[in-house]
Amino acid sequence: MIVPETEFPSLVSEYPLTPEQIAQYQRDGHICLRGVLSPEEVAPFRTSIRAAVLRESAEARPLKERDTYGKAFLQVMNLWAKEVGAQQFVRGRRMAQIASRLMGVDGVRLYHDQALFKEPGGGCTPWHQDQTYWPLETTHTITMWMPLVDIPAEVGSMTFASGSHHRRWIKDERISDASEAFFDQYIQAERLKISHDGAMRAGDVTFHWGWTLHKAQGNPKATMREVMTVIYMEDGVRLCSAETVHGREGDLQWFPGCRLGDVAVSGCGCQTVESGAVLGRRLAKGHCRSIGLVSRSRRGRPPGSFTRRVSSKTGGG
Repeated sequence: MIVPETEFPSLVSEYPLTPEQIAQYQRDGHICLRGVLSPEEVAPFRTSIRAAVLRESAEARPLKERDTYGKAFLQVMNLWAKEVGAQQFVRGRRMAQIASRLMGVDGVRLYHDQALFKEPGGGCTPWHQDQTYWPLETTHTITMWMPLVDIPAEVGSMTFASGSHHRRWIKDERISDASEAFFDQYIQAERLKISHDGAMRAGDVTFHWGWTLHKAQGNPKATMREVMTVIYMEDGVRLCSAETVHGREGDLQWFPGCRLGDVAVSGCGCQTVESGAVLGRRLAKGHCRSIGLVSRSRRGRPPGSFTRRVSSKTGGG
């Protein structure tokens, strides 16, 4: 079933964040926000995104023939370019403004999106840090993780190691049995608090910092766990230099026309969201030609950036 573009919710209204919620995110590196989208808003997006995932996924092997990463989820990236519903969802101003305010930055750009559908009987997603995989010279990255269907507690939200984002880079470990073993021991040794938000309704979200250690449970149910994610980065950050990009050159595909060291501008559309309006704009001289969604916030910026060698693959949950 194809949903006409005019039938998708606009997602331009703001979600009310409290100062306490922002402080909690800054402290813990993650937060669960209930009802960011209503069930009525989620429904048409879910129809469109689910159809695109089932159409675009190249995974045909049975679960028993896959490795740990392959058992964790069906992963389809940059659905915004493949499906009108995904494009409208990914460009939603409401979620971008939350991301900007939680990080305390003036504005965010879209890095990329990915659908993460955990099949019935699908395995756990091992402990990992997303940002070890991204070729960006910044600490200011954030992932929005939204179930498109209600998920019970035994499937549940992701599990986070609260405060682990303050450690920034810990170790280059790909999502694997090895990452699960290493980070599980690390969390115990460092006595980090483990947090889990339990059951989630369609339209609830979690946001987590790029450096926050996290994992996701397996799916013991007979139905698919359908999740859509959007990854944002602070507006104006730069791609890694030739000295720091080793092992993650593949992700440069999300930045067509950009070179190492350029301002990081993804190919995800041509919208700016600022001061309550949706406006088109051209990039200033010296930036790349493609432009992603930008949401502006009047909040101040946390100080500093951080550079670290990045590894292969991408994060997931």
